[in-house]
Amino acid sequence: MTQAHTMRVIEISEPGGPQVLVPAERAVPVAGAGEIIIRVAYAGVNRPDALQRAGAYAPPPDASDLPGLECSGTVVETGPGVTRWSVGDKVCALLPGGGYGEYVMTPAAHALPVPEGMDMRSAACLPETFFTVFSNVFMRGGLKAGERFLVHGGSSGIGTTAIQLAAARGARVFATAGSDEKCAACTDLGAERAINYRNEDFVEILKAEGGANLILDRVGGDYIPRNVNALANDGRLVQIAFLSGPKAELNFAQVMARRLTITGSTLRPQSRAAKAAIAEALEAEIWPLLASGRVAPVIDSEYPLEDAAKAHARMETSEHVGKIVLKIE
Repeated sequence: MTQAHTMRVIEISEPGGPQVLVPAERAVPVAGAGEIIIRVAYAGVNRPDALQRAGAYAPPPDASDLPGLECSGTVVETGPGVTRWSVGDKVCALLPGGGYGEYVMTPAAHALPVPEGMDMRSAACLPETFFTVFSNVFMRGGLKAGERFLVHGGSSGIGTTAIQLAAARGARVFATAGSDEKCAACTDLGAERAINYRNEDFVEILKAEGGANLILDRVGGDYIPRNVNALANDGRLVQIAFLSGPKAELNFAQVMARRLTITGSTLRPQSRAAKAAIAEALEAEIWPLLASGRVAPVIDSEYPLEDAAKAHARMETSEHVGKIVLKIE
C-alpha cells in the first residue's frame, strides 16, 4: 500500500499556454480491479499533454484530469485480479492520464517491465511513443523489411523512435526535419536520407526513389496531398496528428488509380483491451531490441516536476531532439 495520503501533482489551472501548469496537492489514487498504482520516478512529456493543456484534447470520462500519458516507477499497490505485478516491481506504463504526479493509476495490462539494463529515466520515454509508433507503423501500416518508409518530424520523440524501429526491422528509412542538425540526428539513428524540409522537397526525393511504401505523418494540412503524391503504388499513409490542421483538398482519383490506403489512429481513446494487445506485441517484438541496446530512446532534456511549464515551453519551441522528461521521485 502507498504510505502517503496526498501527493504533489501538476494541474491545468485553466486552458492556455505553459504557464497554466501549476503545482498542487491531490489524494493518492486507489487501485480498482485489474489496476495498479505506481510511485512515479519519471514522466514523459508529449504533444497530447500540450493539447490537453490548451483545452483541445479532453481526457476520456473515466481518466484523471491531470496531464501525463506515460511514466516509469515502482508498483506500490495492486488491485483485485492483478496477477502479473507485485509491490516493488519496476515498470514503465501507458497511462490514461495523471502522469504529472507522485502516484498514478493504470490498468495492469498497460504496464511493461523496465527493459533489462535500462534506467528509469529512459524507461519513462518508452510507453506513449513506442505504443504509438509500433501500433501505427507495424500493426496498422504493415511496414516490412526492404520497404521505403518516410517519417515526418524525424527528430521528435515519435520520429527518433520510428527511425530506429523501422531500421532495426530492415526498412529503408527517410525522415524530414527542420534543420541540418536535426537531419544529422536522424541519419545517426538509422535514416538513410534526412530531408531538410526548409530547402528540400520530400515529394521529389521520394519519387526519385520509387515512392514511399509507408508514410507516418503528424503534420497534416497541406502535407496530406503531398504525402499522397510521394507514395508508391499500393502505398499507405498513416496519420497520427495534425500540427498544421486536419483539413486538405485531395484528388481521390489518385487514391483509386494507384490503390493507396489512407488511415490513422489516436492512442488514448482506444479500449483497454486494444492497448493491452499493443503492450503484448511490444514486449514480444521490441523489448528484446531495447534490452540488447539495438534501440534506445533519445532524451532531449529533464526538468523537475515543479518546472512542468518550462518543459512544455521547451517542447513548443520544437527545438528539442527526442524526448523531454519530468523527474518526480
